[in-house]
Amino acid sequence: MKLKPTLIAAAISALVISGCDRSATEASEQSASSVTAEQSAQDSTAKVNQEAIQQVNQMFEDFFQEHLSRSPEFKTFLGQKEDYDKWDNLSSEFSKETLEINKRQLAELNKIAPNTLDEATRLSLRLAKRNLEQDIEGYQWRNHYYPVNQMYATHTSAASLLISQHRIDGVSDAEAYIARLNGMPQYFAQLEENLKANAKAGTIVPKFVFPYVISDSKNLISGAPFDGEKDSPLFADFKGKVEKLEITTEQKKALIDKASTALQNSAGPAYKKLISYLQTLEQKASTDDGAWKLANGDDFYKFRLGVYTTTDLTADEIHQTGLKEVARIHDEMREIMRKVGFEGNLQEFFEFMRTDKQFYYPTSEKGKTEYLEKATAIIDTMKGRLDELFITKPKADLDVRAVEPFREKSAGKAFYQRPAPDGSRPGIYYANLYNMEDMPSYQMEALAYHEGIPGHHMQLSIAQELQDIPKFRKYGGYTAYTEGWGLYSELVPKELGFYEDPYSDFGRLAMELWRAGRLVVDTGLHAKKWTREEAINYLVENTPNPKGDVVKAIERYIVMPGQATAYKIGMLKIVELREKAKTQLGSKFDVRGFHDTILANGAVPLDVLEELVNQWVEGVKAKS
Repeated sequence: MKLKPTLIAAAISALVISGCDRSATEASEQSASSVTAEQSAQDSTAKVNQEAIQQVNQMFEDFFQEHLSRSPEFKTFLGQKEDYDKWDNLSSEFSKETLEINKRQLAELNKIAPNTLDEATRLSLRLAKRNLEQDIEGYQWRNHYYPVNQMYATHTSAASLLISQHRIDGVSDAEAYIARLNGMPQYFAQLEENLKANAKAGTIVPKFVFPYVISDSKNLISGAPFDGEKDSPLFADFKGKVEKLEITTEQKKALIDKASTALQNSAGPAYKKLISYLQTLEQKASTDDGAWKLANGDDFYKFRLGVYTTTDLTADEIHQTGLKEVARIHDEMREIMRKVGFEGNLQEFFEFMRTDKQFYYPTSEKGKTEYLEKATAIIDTMKGRLDELFITKPKADLDVRAVEPFREKSAGKAFYQRPAPDGSRPGIYYANLYNMEDMPSYQMEALAYHEGIPGHHMQLSIAQELQDIPKFRKYGGYTAYTEGWGLYSELVPKELGFYEDPYSDFGRLAMELWRAGRLVVDTGLHAKKWTREEAINYLVENTPNPKGDVVKAIERYIVMPGQATAYKIGMLKIVELREKAKTQLGSKFDVRGFHDTILANGAVPLDVLEELVNQWVEGVKAKS
């Protein structure tokens, strides 16, 4: 994992997540209107200084641009073509420079007097300082990550960036693509140095990971111009993009020949060298899976739980919450089991849902096409009902796509990629159709709502379309907020009458159960020293997910300590805040206003979210 400043980190990692009735500026105004009378009075008595507000917001912009100037890959994500021919710098020296920049920026922010700012700018100041403090604290753990694993890895993210984000609109863009291919040896050499530094610190990814990442690397250099007749993924991508250019046939051929040479002389050898090193490193890997095996692993895991949940919950508290939620959801599932007339216990019902052919599309091109068409239809239907739930809606379009073949074997079940801010690329909901037995039809609704609408596409697109908030808030993120919203978005459609099929409602519960189970197995693996097999057995026994799905999930949790806890912790907080607001407002409660309050400030930590909802409640009370 490449360590990025928190000011832009979430947007980088998202390279992982209909029309707008009112402008994003109005959304910000609506959020501002929720300020309580007491807070407004504080602004007044503190003599808010408009010049200071302007200066501070310019600082946020300058700080964001300072980090952006150091990340060619993030520029590409934003649709910018500056440094279009370069990769990020992965060196330890660059990482140290980033630390010093963060310290300097934090020192400058600490000089600002918050009482001279309006509420919106005070919130931005608070978040900017919090992000930088977390980055500075996290520097000590820079050698505790796995920069090459089956979920995210430099060598596959490089290919994904070229394929999914590097547009070729002219000859210069094609030349930049070729330059990036030629830059891979140096790029991967830095990656290898980081892997060696991690290994020296005792951080080597578990042994089960190596076959995945080596296979992905080989997939990227299989086919022409390396071998065989079928084009390799990068060569096919480059050819396809160049063929669409309005240039002469001779120019196209010249560019394709240059790309072929770059692949054979630079990219190919870079991948082969990386494969060779990974095969050597594999011999040193162990089968220990948890973060506890790392140097000061317990402290590292505690830090990661804080980062991902934005709370101070302990591993044991999270574990117990998971057990409690699993028991509750099991009871709701038994109600559905009775509704469909199934005779047997819950585990037998799980087995029925895992194995009955009626719930699975065939693993064929026809089956995959049908899945994508159905998922698209589910999202389109939800689009037509958004006015009942939201005031603000995203401008960006949403595409549903299958995960690309070169990474489908190792990639997760489903994920979302943000749209380009300039509108040149839609938001993308990726479904992994490598094995259709891992994608049951009864989970399609919940999965589409989570990754698409009203889930990640709504939240992330609206955030980056907001006006008058700093860019670090548009493109930054907090996993508990983002994934908490995604999981909450699986629940909301039920209140509109969706999940009419009880099996589909079971699928919704199965998805929630999956996230509750994560609380148990993530803390089990990383704090309680569970083995990979113990964690797999827990999910097999307590969820209806197929064994292959379970194995892939546990392997994901192993290489991303703490991340899996964010979903359920975030959802529980949003549901808690909603129920509290309903109780306090009674007939004055408007779910559209509640959702706008959640979304109109961009991503925030859960404690800040609670403050914003409390302000909205007080504002509604004052108006009534």
